[in-house]
Amino acid sequence: MTTSDPASEATGTTSPKGASKTAPKKARKPKAKRAAGKSVKAGKSVRKTAPKAKSTLQGDLASNAVKKPAGKKKAAGSKRPAQTASKGAAARKPARKKVARKPAGRTPAASTKAALPVSPLAPARFPEVADVPGVRMATARAQIKYKTREDMLVVAMPAGTTVAGALTRSRTASAPVEWCRANLSSGEGRVLVSTSGNSNAFTGKAGVETVKLTAAAAAKLAAVRQKDVFIASTGVIGEPMPNEKILETLPKAFDALGQGTFEEAARAIMTTDTFPKASSRVVEIDGSPVVITGIAKGSGMIAPDLATMLSYVFTNASISQSALAALMDLNLRDSFNAITVDSDTSTSDTVLLFATGRDADGNKAPYGQITRPGDPRLRAFRAALAEVMQDLAKQVVRDGEGASKFITVKVTGGESHNSARRIAMAIANSPLVKTAIAGEDANWGRVVMAVGKAGEPAERDKLAISFGGVTVAKAGQAVDGYYETPVAQHLKGQDILIEVDVGVGNGEATVYTCDLTHGYISINADYRS
Repeated sequence: MTTSDPASEATGTTSPKGASKTAPKKARKPKAKRAAGKSVKAGKSVRKTAPKAKSTLQGDLASNAVKKPAGKKKAAGSKRPAQTASKGAAARKPARKKVARKPAGRTPAASTKAALPVSPLAPARFPEVADVPGVRMATARAQIKYKTREDMLVVAMPAGTTVAGALTRSRTASAPVEWCRANLSSGEGRVLVSTSGNSNAFTGKAGVETVKLTAAAAAKLAAVRQKDVFIASTGVIGEPMPNEKILETLPKAFDALGQGTFEEAARAIMTTDTFPKASSRVVEIDGSPVVITGIAKGSGMIAPDLATMLSYVFTNASISQSALAALMDLNLRDSFNAITVDSDTSTSDTVLLFATGRDADGNKAPYGQITRPGDPRLRAFRAALAEVMQDLAKQVVRDGEGASKFITVKVTGGESHNSARRIAMAIANSPLVKTAIAGEDANWGRVVMAVGKAGEPAERDKLAISFGGVTVAKAGQAVDGYYETPVAQHLKGQDILIEVDVGVGNGEATVYTCDLTHGYISINADYRS
C-alpha cells in the first residue's frame, strides 16, 4: 500500500484472438448456421478521428460528448492466413513459412499477439475533444515493440509555452523521468517525445544515452534547446532501447507535425490499455476562449505516488510556470493520486501540463500572462482543469487490467484527510475486498479487515459501513435486520460505492479502484510474450 503524502513535488522549480485457432471448415458449416449477431465492426481498426475543432473555438464542449466509436484495432497478424490456418492449410503453403517476418533481435509474438478485449467499463466512443491552439502533433511507427501500429508521439509547441510536471517517486525511476525532472526547472516546454513498448527503465548508462540522443535529435529538428525537450517512455522494464529506430523515425514524425489528432496520440502511447483516453473542456479567461485537452495511458502498475501513468494535458491559457505548477499541485490529490489498480507504482509515471498562451490565430493571449493561481480570472479554468484531470484518472481505473467493476471508496470520520486517505487506500488495494467485489459477494467483513490493517486511528465501536447507500454495519456491528438483497443487487452493477465512517474526526477522502479478476493474472502472466 502506498502511503505517500499526496502533496506534489510537481513544482516546475523543484521537480521532484490472437491465440491460434484451427481454420473453420466451411464445408461443415452451412450458411444457415452462421453465428448470428457477430459484429463486423468489432474487428475494424478505427482510423477516422473526430473533426478538429475550428480555430474559432465556437460552442461549448460537452464533458463527455461523443463523436465516434473508439473501436479496437484488428489483432496484429489477423491478416496473415499462415498464422491462423490449420496444419493442413499451412502444409499447402510451405513458401509462406520461409519468409522472414521478424527483424533481428525482436521479441517473439509482438506482432501476432491478440488484441486485448476492450474493457467493459470503457466509454462507448472516443470523447469529443477540441484542438489546442499552438499545439501540433504527429504519430509515427518506430516498431520499438509493436510492429503494426504507431508507437511514437511527437508534440511541438510555440516559444513561451510554460510547463509543469509531476513525476514518480519510485527509487528505480526511468531515464526519461530523470531527464524530465531536470528539465522542469527551465520552465519552458517546446517538444514532447513519447514512445510505447519499452519503458527505458533499469537500462543503466545505455538508457541515459538513449534519452540524450533522442533529445539532441528532437532539439535539432525543432530548432530549440535540449532542455526544452521532454521525453517519456512506457512498456517493458530492463530492455535496451533500439536507438537507431528512434532516430530514423523522429524526422518522419516531425515532417508530419500538425497532421496528428488527439485520438491518434492517445492510441500511440498505449501498452496494455484497451481503449484510448482523453478529456476536454472549453472555458473563457477574460472573454477569450481557452481549451484544456488531455490524454492518458494506464491500465496496470497503477498506484498513487505522485503520478501513476503517463498523462499529457495541453491548454492555450497564458499562465506563468509557477502558477501552472501550483494549479497542478492542487489537482493531483483528487485525480492521479486518488486512483489504484494493483498497488504497484510504475518506474515511468509522468504527468505534464503545457500552456501555450496562444489564441486561435496564433497570437499571444490578449489578457497577458496570469501569474497567480488564485487570480479570479482563473476560476472557470481551475474547475475545468480539475474535471479534465479527474476524468483522465478515472478512465485509467476503468481500463484496469481485467477490470469488470469501477469502485469508489469514500472514507469519512478520519483523524485527517491523509489518515482517511490511507484507510481508503487500504480498502481499495485489498485483494480480498477486490476479489469479493469481482464475485459480487457482499462480504463487508473484508472491509472491516482492511480498515484495521491501515494502522490509522479508527473507533471500532463507531465504525459504519455501507454498500451502494445501504448501511450494512453500524456502531461496530451488523445492522439489526440487515437484508442483503439490495446490496447484492448493487454489486451486480458496474459502478460500486463503498462508504466507511471510522468515527474519529472530520477527515475524509475518496479514492477510485477496480475489482480483481482472473483477467489481471492472464494479462500480466503473458505481458512480455
